Amino acid sequence: MNIVALDCFTVNPGDLSWDEISQLGNLTIYNRSTPEEVVERAKDAEMILINKINISRELIAQLPKLKYVGEMATGYNNIDLEACTERGITVCNIPAYSTDSVAQMVFALLLNVATKPNCYAEETRQGKWSEKQDFCYWNTPLMELSSKTLGIVGLGNIGYKVAEIAHAFGMDVNAFTSKNSSELPDNIRKTTLEGLLATSDVISLHCPLNASTDKMINKETLAMMHAGTILINTGRGGLIDEDAVADALESGQLKAYCADVMTQEPPTPNNRLMKEPHAYITPHIAWATFEARQRLMAIAIENIRKFIEGTPQNVINKS
Repeated sequence: MNIVALDCFTVNPGDLSWDEISQLGNLTIYNRSTPEEVVERAKDAEMILINKINISRELIAQLPKLKYVGEMATGYNNIDLEACTERGITVCNIPAYSTDSVAQMVFALLLNVATKPNCYAEETRQGKWSEKQDFCYWNTPLMELSSKTLGIVGLGNIGYKVAEIAHAFGMDVNAFTSKNSSELPDNIRKTTLEGLLATSDVISLHCPLNASTDKMINKETLAMMHAGTILINTGRGGLIDEDAVADALESGQLKAYCADVMTQEPPTPNNRLMKEPHAYITPHIAWATFEARQRLMAIAIENIRKFIEGTPQNVINKS
């Protein structure tokens, strides 16, 4: 079985092992592949492993031996599932591997806004506390999370984990979700999107990016929020209209925008959000803890093994 990993450097920059996959077939690894290189590199592959490479209908037509696409991530909007299904190509992803890590990042970002530990640690290194007459020093408002309302958009594995942590902080939790109210625990209240936007002190996005959610946070929906709302996006960059969010930061409609994702990654240097003092953006690292990537690799190995055995798991294009 010829297996080609086309762009998996971010999954394994060298601190994990490919050995178990290499035992399952003839493995070739490319850290990165440009669109122009994919066909040549994958032309003899029966199985390919990808992360962000676009697997289009046109590309699939040029890979006659392909039987399996392994998405080394949870999201799969980069794959033409219909074309794969028509060709009988099995597509598998890696679900739920990064739940704890992404939820952890949500609160790292939120606490950075609420109490600014990094800002004050840096000012202390610069000697600003040493210059003061009092035993303590702060020059920005500090916020307690307890009793604040968190609105969660999308209540999958990560959304549930974020709700659990928020509850431990004493926050009230509302959710916009397709789940029935009867399915939710007592500490999560189902609401409409409009109701969530209007009542939340903090909003965290955890829904997939699709036609109905593309730029769901825009000029109109931002106007539904009360002034001073904190918006957190660890889902997908395309869930927001970046210019509208920049406008909301400048007007004070948003207190802060915290994101681990951007519409274009990496972003261009002239992206407006790069220059906003109340935009706190990390470079798509929420999923990338060592522990989460270990789980990702373990599931990827098992996906391949199960496919070879004829009992594939985590299939996302079941007919």
